[in-house]
Amino acid sequence: MNAPHSIPALRKQLKADRAALYADYHDPEKAGELIAADAALVDAFLAARWGELAADPATALVAVGGYGRGQLFPASDIDLLILLSDEAQENELVKIEGFIGLLWDLGLEVGHSVRTQTECLEEARKDITVQTTLLETRLIAGSESAYKQMQQAVSSTLDPRAFFEAKLLEQQQRHERFQGSINKLEPNVKEAPGGLRDLHMVLWLARAVNLPCDWEGLKKAGLLTGQEMRKLKRAETMLFSFRIALHLTAGRREDRILFDYQNALAKRFGYVDTDAARASEQLMAVYYLSARIVAQLQPLLLQAIRRILHGKAALEITPINPRFNARGHLLEIANPDVFETTPSAILEAFLVMQQNPQLTAIGVDTLRALWHARPRINAAFRRDPVNKALFMDIIRQPWGTTRVMRRMNQYGVLGRYIPAFGKIVGRMQHDLFHVYTVDEHILMVLRNLRRFATPAFNHEYPLCSQLIEQFERPEVLYLAALFHDIGKGRGGDHSQLGKVDAREFCVDHDLPKADTDLVAWLVEHHLTMSSVAQKQDVYDPEVVEAFAQIVRDERHLNALYLLTVADIRGTSPKVWNGWKAKLLEDLFRATRRYLAGETLNTVDALDTRRDEAQSQMRRWGLRDDAHLAFWKTLDPVYFLRHDAPEIAWHGKVLWGRFESDEVIVRARPAEGDEGLQVMVYCHDQPDLFARICTFFERNGYSIFDARIYTTLRGRALDTFFVQMSERTTAEYRDLVGFVEYELTQMIVRNEPLPPPLSGRLSRVLKHFPLPPQVLIRPDDKQKLHILSLVAGDRPGLLSRIARVLSRHEVTIHSAKIMTLGERAEDTFTISGVCLAESKTLVRLEADLLETLRV
Repeated sequence: MNAPHSIPALRKQLKADRAALYADYHDPEKAGELIAADAALVDAFLAARWGELAADPATALVAVGGYGRGQLFPASDIDLLILLSDEAQENELVKIEGFIGLLWDLGLEVGHSVRTQTECLEEARKDITVQTTLLETRLIAGSESAYKQMQQAVSSTLDPRAFFEAKLLEQQQRHERFQGSINKLEPNVKEAPGGLRDLHMVLWLARAVNLPCDWEGLKKAGLLTGQEMRKLKRAETMLFSFRIALHLTAGRREDRILFDYQNALAKRFGYVDTDAARASEQLMAVYYLSARIVAQLQPLLLQAIRRILHGKAALEITPINPRFNARGHLLEIANPDVFETTPSAILEAFLVMQQNPQLTAIGVDTLRALWHARPRINAAFRRDPVNKALFMDIIRQPWGTTRVMRRMNQYGVLGRYIPAFGKIVGRMQHDLFHVYTVDEHILMVLRNLRRFATPAFNHEYPLCSQLIEQFERPEVLYLAALFHDIGKGRGGDHSQLGKVDAREFCVDHDLPKADTDLVAWLVEHHLTMSSVAQKQDVYDPEVVEAFAQIVRDERHLNALYLLTVADIRGTSPKVWNGWKAKLLEDLFRATRRYLAGETLNTVDALDTRRDEAQSQMRRWGLRDDAHLAFWKTLDPVYFLRHDAPEIAWHGKVLWGRFESDEVIVRARPAEGDEGLQVMVYCHDQPDLFARICTFFERNGYSIFDARIYTTLRGRALDTFFVQMSERTTAEYRDLVGFVEYELTQMIVRNEPLPPPLSGRLSRVLKHFPLPPQVLIRPDDKQKLHILSLVAGDRPGLLSRIARVLSRHEVTIHSAKIMTLGERAEDTFTISGVCLAESKTLVRLEADLLETLRV
């Protein structure tokens, strides 16, 4: 063992030697060589230290796991097994303990186990992970005979079939953690679908059935063609390079390609920003392509290994048609050259899977033939009426559309059949709220629409399920989903670009003119309904009437509502909430009533709203005239901005108290049980809106809507809708008392406003900043102004905006707070003297831009 004084020198030398391997690393082609060289360097270092140990000759030092494969990444653990003889003495264990301690002192991240052969086999029997680890081993130093005995024992006790099924289940569970998606914007290069772990899986299973454990060997064994092998090796090299660069950039073990590192990785590999794409987007396109190749070819290899384990003849063959057979749950081609002689069979394969739900996978020979036949999907293929009819049959099938569309995308068929779709495969979206690439988002929207049509999910979306069940020719909706974002990344308005593509596709596929027009209209207006619902007052009859003029009829309305819900839910799990659902549904129902001929003039609408509110107050036990005195202090604007349940609630809370000088704060769980609805009633005062915003921000609440009103008696009657992340309904009920008391006290004290929160920018905004936008324009009635803001969301943003408006003596009449992931899009209805003069208006805009940039 080295003397203690040599440890610093050894540590420094080892660190320098490993660092020299990766110095100025920027060439992906060298990735495989580097991790092999790193493993060899550490091998030699460990062997030397083991030699100094004077260990029992019957003990062996064994590399396991990834290190056992002969691959070592810059910040990966060095996994070791110290294999003891059954007669190992206590002093041997003391030596080994000192050896492990020395390795840590020398700066090595060591994962180790100390076991006898018997203990290894016992642990492997209980734990599939240990069993897997023992398949990938190398002797570094020590007893070669003990090591070989362990290898033979592991091999002889392994049940290949059970191991195969266990690893398959393990992969399925791992993929589910990533929602089965390759195309997350921050993928895990090791664990995600299409990542390195999927490649490891093949090699583990190959070793378990005594096949070669490298791609060249699997090619020679007939499991891969030369082209497949080259593509797979290329993909593996790229994944290696990403993981190396991640470790070097992060300075630690990091396998997630986080936004924090994407710009630095792109720079390391020589990508630069262009007009068409950022450097990071170009980099990630390479990752997605590599992961897609792994996802395409891994099933070929898994099925080939399964065939070796179980044999091909064990499953009964059932003819489906002259081109396809069913072999158990597998779809297989009847002849090897089916796709060559009948190219339309490429699309037919997916249609057959839809029509035969018992087929859950494509056989290895068929999958390989399909993969190699993709170049036949060319312009002539797309012009063929047979292929057009097949594609539309796929879209129109009652079952399996999402599943086969995902397969078609995975195998590169969808992007070849719809070239515009091919251009958005793997395209990132740095809009701060989509968490998927464009193609993955589109397929998520399609999935959501299909879920609406599935009875098992009726409880999740009752209105959507009802509408889609009654919707004639729902393929219109599915085509709109496929094309709604297909124009992204080309410059210009993606809705208009997509509209052109959608119309051309529909005309080319002989859709009726009405359906063609509807698909194109849906693509053009797919953002309209969400914008109206979240930025305008959906309870204003004029807003509803204007929206109704856009949709024109109930079929257009139903289609747009269904697509809008599916679209918002398909952006990110965090974007959808009960409040957005309510706004959309209220807008939908009001518009449907208007289209059915119901009068929505302001006078009638207000009378109806008052009657509904009065009925609710009666049900609560209030006298018929309980509302009269209070309502005399309110003008028609109040009744326009609040719906009947809110009006009734305000009347109940303020009955007999509306002339009081006290501050009244009441809270209740919001409709849909997501968040709180908070009412504040008090004498109006400067900075009241900013004060209330500051209270909520400092207590961790997010404001997603606010209705600001001042009564004819000069009382502020403000209503806020707030929520906290991951709160349950019961927790919100517990918070009602806290909000009512603490907010009341803060308003009563009327102390100077504390400094706004200075929370750190999220890492997404830090690396992909969003330039702020400010737009102030007169409203349609030329009485008030509309302030629209777009900025990166951060703590304290709303109160900062409120302070600027207060400083310019701007009155806020309403606020629509829309947070989409890291992106804030807020809309305020405002008034003030400064809005009438261009000079003061420009100064207000400048101050707002300045505070949004902070």
